[in-house]
Amino acid sequence: MSKFAVLIQVNLKTILRDRILHAILGAVVVGLLLVPAISSFSMRQVQELAISLALSGISFFLLVMAILLGSSSIWRDVEQRHTTSVLTLPLSRTTYVLAKFAAIAIFLLGTGILLGICSIPLISVAAASYPSDQPILWGNLVVALCGDIAKSMLIAAMALLLSSISTSFYLPFFGSVVLYLCGSASQEVYEYVTGEFVRAMHPLVIVIIKSVYCLLPNLAAFNYKVQAVYALPIPFEQIAWSVGYGTLYVAMILVLAVLTFNRRVLG
Repeated sequence: MSKFAVLIQVNLKTILRDRILHAILGAVVVGLLLVPAISSFSMRQVQELAISLALSGISFFLLVMAILLGSSSIWRDVEQRHTTSVLTLPLSRTTYVLAKFAAIAIFLLGTGILLGICSIPLISVAAASYPSDQPILWGNLVVALCGDIAKSMLIAAMALLLSSISTSFYLPFFGSVVLYLCGSASQEVYEYVTGEFVRAMHPLVIVIIKSVYCLLPNLAAFNYKVQAVYALPIPFEQIAWSVGYGTLYVAMILVLAVLTFNRRVLG
């Protein structure tokens, strides 16, 4: 087994032993079990509400885990002096950073799929209690779930980048939260400044907003919840664009994380 695979395995074991993770996962599972009961309060859109609650619960768990794991991965090793012993081995810093991200990505992928599978019977029970005129397009649910998983991986990569720079836990944690909020609203802001209200704004302001829009992650590209809830068609070109955009953006962030960590002086 290669050093990269061994390091991924070690990081995965560390993640799975985290008690905070167990507590958050347990809370999300309890919330998913309550989906049929909570959705029954909507007399007309039980199925739609059940799908929305299930996807939102999974998305929230993936978001919290991405921020926590990405923010604490490198910081924890530096704080506990683990990097001193690990990096003295015949192991490059590039391998170390990429293995960290790979372990987080595998965990997010696995838990996302597991929670998605668990939500299927819960959504089916809720939908059967009050049949809807709209069918459940399970393919749309899979696309929406994959979009949430991809979004969480992107956020984890951003948190990992900030963790490779910072000497404390607070900058990567709160920085990731701010980037998530900005990335979630960036598409709406861009559409606003390029719409009919563009004449009321100074051209320099518009240029600045467009420049910031290009730098910030466009998290709206991974949001397919509306299509999953209301069984709307999803063009293949839109999915392909999301995959390409997410892959390129994550790759660029990881390159920056590797470059910054390689130049970092570890005490």
